[in-house]
Amino acid sequence: MTMQQIPGTVSVDEVTSWSEETDVVILGFGIAGGCAAVSAAATGARVLVLEKAAAAGGTTSMAGGHFYLGGGTAVQRATGHDDSPEEMYKYLIATSRDPEHDKIRAYCDGSVEHFNWLEALGFQFERSYYPGKIVVPPGTEGLSYTGNEKVWPFCEQAKPSPRGHSVPVPGELGGAAMVIDLLVNRAADLGVQFRYETGATALITDDDGAVVGVRWKHFGEIGQVAAKAVVIATGGFAMNAEMVAEYTPALGQERKTKHHGMVAPFILGNPNDDGLGIRLGVSAGGVATNMDQLFITAAAYPPEILLTGVIVNKDGQRFVAEDSYHSRTSAFVLEQPDQSAYLIVDEAHLQMPKMPLIRFIDGWETVSEMEAALEIPAGNLAATLDRYNANAANGEDTDFHKQPEYVAAQDTGPWAAFDLTLGQALYSGFTMGGLKVSIDAEVLHEDGSVVGGLYAAGACACNIAQDSMGYASGTQLGEGSFFGRRAGEHAARRAGEHAARRAGEHAGGRENTQRT
Repeated sequence: MTMQQIPGTVSVDEVTSWSEETDVVILGFGIAGGCAAVSAAATGARVLVLEKAAAAGGTTSMAGGHFYLGGGTAVQRATGHDDSPEEMYKYLIATSRDPEHDKIRAYCDGSVEHFNWLEALGFQFERSYYPGKIVVPPGTEGLSYTGNEKVWPFCEQAKPSPRGHSVPVPGELGGAAMVIDLLVNRAADLGVQFRYETGATALITDDDGAVVGVRWKHFGEIGQVAAKAVVIATGGFAMNAEMVAEYTPALGQERKTKHHGMVAPFILGNPNDDGLGIRLGVSAGGVATNMDQLFITAAAYPPEILLTGVIVNKDGQRFVAEDSYHSRTSAFVLEQPDQSAYLIVDEAHLQMPKMPLIRFIDGWETVSEMEAALEIPAGNLAATLDRYNANAANGEDTDFHKQPEYVAAQDTGPWAAFDLTLGQALYSGFTMGGLKVSIDAEVLHEDGSVVGGLYAAGACACNIAQDSMGYASGTQLGEGSFFGRRAGEHAARRAGEHAARRAGEHAGGRENTQRT
C-alpha cells in the first residue's frame, strides 16, 4: 500500500470542539456494519452510523444472498443433511490458505446460533434443497452446495454437507438487500442514529495511540465525533484502481480480444469499495494482510454435464478437477501459461451454457484439427483425452479424482471447445485482503497487540475468506455478519467499561475533594 494513499490521523489535542459524542461509531452499513450496529445497540451502547452513500446496504445489497452456515442448521436438518460443527471446522481448515484456527472454530461452533439470529431479524430460509451443480439456485431453494465439499481431496478430509443458505429471493443479485432492510429496521428500533452521505476522513487518536473518535465530512460540512470505540465496515478495495493494480492486477488487467475489443473482469462491488477503511486502519497502526488475494470466476456450468469434459491449458494438459467449485477452477486458470484454458467436450456431452460466461469457440471432426486450431502442441491434447477416456471407461479419474457422476469418456466426435481464458471468458471478482483482526474483530498491530478502540469487520478485514481456491459462496456474508456481531458486542463492552472507569475516576476525585 503506497504511503501517499494512507490518510493521517488527527491528535485528540488538535480537536477544539466535538460535533457530538457517542459510545460506538460504525463506519458503513453493509452486512458487517449492520450486524455490528444492531449488536452494539442491543448490548446497551449508544451507536452512530456514518454511511458514505445515500442509503444503507453497500455491496451487500447487490449480493444474491448466500450465507455459508452449517453445523446442523434448521434447513440442513429439514432437508436430511447431517452436519456438525466439527465437520464444518475440518472442511474450512482444509480449504483455508492460512487458517486462523480460533476464528474458524468460533465460526463453526456458533454457526447454528448465528443462523437463528439471522432468522430472528424477520425472515426464514426456505426449508428446501437444490441438488444440482449450480452457481445460484434457480428459485428460492434454501440450501445448496456452494463450495468444494464434494471435491477431492476435501471430500476425504471432512464429511461433505451443503452449507450455502440462500435467502428466499429468486435471482442471482439483490437478495441480500432484504436482510439489510431488516437490519436497518432493527437498528432504528434500538435507537441507532444514522448519518447518510457522511464519510469518515480520518481517525482521531489519543496520546497512547488509541482511537477516540472520527473526523467526518458531509458535503461541505466537517465535524468530529467522539467515541469510545470505532468499527470499520467500509468494504474492500476493488474500486480503487491504484490499489487493484498494486495488489490484485488480474482484476484490473485489460486484454485485447478478437470480438470485444479491450476487456477487463467485471468488478463485483459498489463505488465506495475504495479501500478507505483499510487505509484508515493502517493509519492508526493496524496491518493489512492477504492483500494480493482475490475472488475471481467465470463459471463453466450450468449445465453440469459440461463438467464431464476436460479442462486443459494451452499445452493440452489438465490442471484441475473439473467438478471444482467455479472460483477454484478459475483460480487455477490464472496460474496457467498466459492464463489460458479450454473446456473440451464431445458431441455426446455437449450442451450450451445457460449462463454464457464462457465463449464457445468451435467444433472439430478430429482431435488433431482441434489441436491445430487452438495452437496446442500436436499430440498433447490427444494424449490427455486418451488417458482420461481410458480411466473413464473404468468409472474413475485417477489423476484428479472427479466424482463418478462427472466422469464420462469424451470419445464421440466431433469435439467442441469453450474458452476459459482470462480476457475471453466473462470473469468477475472482488478483493479479499484486509486488516488483520482478532477473533473479536479488534484491529491488530504487526506484533499482534490491539489498536485500542478500533475494530474492523466485513470485506475490509481478513478472517475466513482468503482466496479463490478455497472460497465457498456465502462466506463473505456469513463471516461479515458473524464477526460484525462480535465487533459490535465487544465494542459496546469496551464502551461500557470505559464509561464505568471514567465514572469511578470521577467519583474518586469528588471523594478526595470532599476530604480535602
